Amino acid sequence: MGNTDKFEMIASTYDNSERTHTAKVSSDAIREYLIEANHKKAIDFGCGTGLVGMNLVNDFDSILFMDTSPNMINQIQQKISESNIQNADTLCFDMEQEDLFDVRADYIFMAQVLLHIADVELVLSRLLNVLNEGGHLLIVDFDKNEKVVSDMVHNGFNQEELTNLMTKIGYRNIQSKTFYSGHKIFMGQDASMFILDSQK
Repeated sequence: MGNTDKFEMIASTYDNSERTHTAKVSSDAIREYLIEANHKKAIDFGCGTGLVGMNLVNDFDSILFMDTSPNMINQIQQKISESNIQNADTLCFDMEQEDLFDVRADYIFMAQVLLHIADVELVLSRLLNVLNEGGHLLIVDFDKNEKVVSDMVHNGFNQEELTNLMTKIGYRNIQSKTFYSGHKIFMGQDASMFILDSQK
């Protein structure tokens, strides 16, 4: 899992109307959980072409766009340059392969990223270490969907099971809710999306 090779191939054509709409819905949901974020540092983890993070770039003091795909990072770098955004930076890094030691953030958000990660517990544990004390990890992903069968991605997540796992890792004040349902939005299937807010 991780699927970096796949994203390398589709980076230049990734942005379409459907993904842009889903990103807007996701960023609006994330924004509801932000508290005085204009003084805070954020990471858009698994940012892809930055569709979600670009909607939130003005909400934070600074934002780091992070992805495992160099081609995806190139896309977001172009957007940052073309829009002359001063408070954003990029990092090509694979959290599944190694720890991130020299970066800290107050907010980390990941939209439709967790389903691509093979070892969910490992990555969530490493992200906890990146958060400043009191910082938030916000996850947007698909609810568990038995109609999705794939060896490339998880078929969504049970919110209660994910909450239990994150509690075990050390996250606290966890709350989640389903906030959006759409037609054929997950591997060709009708699906719903949840947002989960957690704190270090």
